[in-house]
Order: sequence, then structure tokens, then C-alpha cells
Amino acid sequence: MHRRSLFTGAAARLLAGVSFKHEHLGAIQEDGLVDAFFEVHAENYMGAGGPPQRALAAIGRDYPLSIHGVGMSIGGPQAPDPQHLRRFADLVRRCEPALVSEHLAWSSYGNTFYNDLLPLPYTMQTLQTVCAHVDQVQRAIKRPLLIENPATYIRFACSDMSETAFLCEVARRTGCGLLLDINNVYVSATNHGFSAQEYLDDFPIDRVGQIHLAGHSVQQDDEGQPLLIDSHDGEVSPAVWDLYANVIARTGPIPTLIEWDSNLPAWSVLKAQGLRVRDFLIECAAQAAHESHEGVGDV
Repeated sequence: MHRRSLFTGAAARLLAGVSFKHEHLGAIQEDGLVDAFFEVHAENYMGAGGPPQRALAAIGRDYPLSIHGVGMSIGGPQAPDPQHLRRFADLVRRCEPALVSEHLAWSSYGNTFYNDLLPLPYTMQTLQTVCAHVDQVQRAIKRPLLIENPATYIRFACSDMSETAFLCEVARRTGCGLLLDINNVYVSATNHGFSAQEYLDDFPIDRVGQIHLAGHSVQQDDEGQPLLIDSHDGEVSPAVWDLYANVIARTGPIPTLIEWDSNLPAWSVLKAQGLRVRDFLIECAAQAAHESHEGVGDV
């Protein structure tokens, strides 16, 4: 049985995952997570052979994979780079991952590639461009793509729709799913002064195929106001855990992953964060089952 099959049926919604880093491979093989999944950044595994591919193959033998792209430049003014898209599609074909995702952002212009996920104006012109690029990627990988809401530090005055409305329309027009990053919501809400909970209430949750949780760092802007950075270098904050609990209480369990990409801890620390997600999901499923049983009894 291929590990991807764990993502079929009701049990899939209970899966908790963490970022895979090759430094943790030995520890995972000795003391891994049960019925979990791991996510990798696509660009780290696009080469042919070598230690990265061996590590990916080793973890893929035992766990379902989520392939998370960071350089497709879905929101850029030009179509995705053909070579990048071909290598991305080749990786998806080799790994047969359970989930494939990318960011609502841009990171290239002409022949220049930026090591960043840059924000978009939410306009009809941008919407048409993003949808065309999502369609192109989905044709190449022959499956639906999940699009992740961004963490942002500036907003465009020319935007004429909300981020949630923009994402909803992208999903409607292309048939893609969404990756809800709750840390990104909290970071953007703090930086721009809006309500994270109201954003989540407005999010097209029925299109969500995966949730991300992550840590962030706290800085100050030039006016001395809090500025949060989506740094993925620490534990998930209490405020983000609270928002997550509210989401799954409303929606039921959704496969959820802890992102931790720098200042890597020991595997035991990352595993503990994954187990906390598992506890949330199991508790949510038990509560839903209890409410369903009570509803039947009341008829």
C-alpha cells in the first residue's frame, strides 16, 4: 500500500505533520510519529540523485509526503518559468505526494529571481493572471494544487477586493484547493491592524485541504509598533493555537502541519508540536462524534 493512500477517507483528516529536515532523518526512523505526514520544500529536491533524493526516498517509504513549492511565482506578471515548472512536475511524478501546494505570491520578474514571497494587489487583472498560472501548474502536475494565503508586510492601495474574496474566486475559477496558514493570518492581522478571527470567519474554509501552523518573530517597525515576521524558527504561539482551535472546532479535523525551517530544534521538540496537533484533531473528532450521537438521540 502506498503511503499516499492514508490521505483517503475520514482518517486522513486526523493526520498531523511536521516539516521534514534531513538532520532529523535518523531520529525519525528511530522514534517517528504514528500515522503522520511530512512536508518538504520542492526546490530542495529538484536535483537528480545525491543525498537529498536519498533522504526524501527514505522518508517517503514510511510516510505520506506534502510537496510545498516556494518559487513558482504564481502571482508574477509572466507565466511560470518552463524549466522550473518541468522540474516541479517531475518531482511530483516521482514522489506521488498526497498534497501539493504553492503560495499566493510572486518571486520573479524577467530573468531575475528573488529569494522572497512578495505580495500582490488584489485586482481583477491580478486575479486573471493568478488563475491562468494556477491552471498551467495544475495541467503540468495533473492534479489540484493548494494555494496558501500569504504573510504580508505591506498592502496595495489599488486592491479592490479582500484577500479572502480573492482566494475564494481563484478556487472557484480554477478548481484548486486552499492551504490555510493560520500563522500567516495572525502575522498579517497584527501588521495591518485587522481582526484575525474576522478574517478566518470570512475564509472559504470549504476549499481548505491543509492547514499550516508555525512560529513567528516579533520586531518593531519605524514607529515603534509591533511587526511580526513569518520566520518559522520557533514554537507556535499561544494566540495562533487559539485561532487554530477555533477553526477546527467549526470545521472538524483538517490535516495540519507544523512548519519549522530555521533554528532547528531536536527532533523531540518538533515531534511534541506534532503530537499537540494530533491531540487537537482527535479531541475535535471526538466532540463531533459526541454531538452527532446526541443529535440522533434527540430525534
